[in-house]
Amino acid sequence: MDRARRRFAIALAAMAGFIDAVGFLSADGYFVSFMSGNTTRLGVALGTDVPRAAMPALLIGGFVAGVTLGALAALKAGTRRKLAVLALVALCLLEAAGARAVGLHGAMLAGLVLAMGALNNTFLRDGEVAVGLTYMTGALVKLGQGLAREIAGTRAEWRPWALLWAGLLAGAVVGAFLQDRLPLGCLWIGAAWAMIMAAVAVRLPAEA
Repeated sequence: MDRARRRFAIALAAMAGFIDAVGFLSADGYFVSFMSGNTTRLGVALGTDVPRAAMPALLIGGFVAGVTLGALAALKAGTRRKLAVLALVALCLLEAAGARAVGLHGAMLAGLVLAMGALNNTFLRDGEVAVGLTYMTGALVKLGQGLAREIAGTRAEWRPWALLWAGLLAGAVVGAFLQDRLPLGCLWIGAAWAMIMAAVAVRLPAEA
């Protein structure tokens, strides 16, 4: 991945962290992008308090639906798939911001989880996700492997993975800060962020 796309990926990971922090604080500790955490909460609920399984189950289903919609948008858009995917993300975030403004909590969470699912179709290679933007376990594994090779004396690319993780963390800090101080405005900021990223995607070289 070239330098421009690396910076682009970091900015998108920061956006994902921003939205996930807002969602987490709005959904009683559930996640709109981290489905491993929701799966664990689903399992705990199924084992201890079945009615509480509805929320994580719905969020997981919404995330998968978002991934599916994003993948379809990418397939239809061809070489401009980044633009198509990010336009879809922006639309979902605009819906979420509007739903929050009129007090529709469930519709807000639906827009957030659809957006985060769709976002993971931004970087594809042979139809598969090349860079996960809303989850960092893979990035941290690659970071650790790169550090091991560096310690062993072999030059390794570990810094991009550290920066990707740092981007998500920084976005989450900003999202939590604004959710606490600007609850009705932070999702409009997230939607504007997605639109800016879509505009940046237009300037990136077209992909085959």
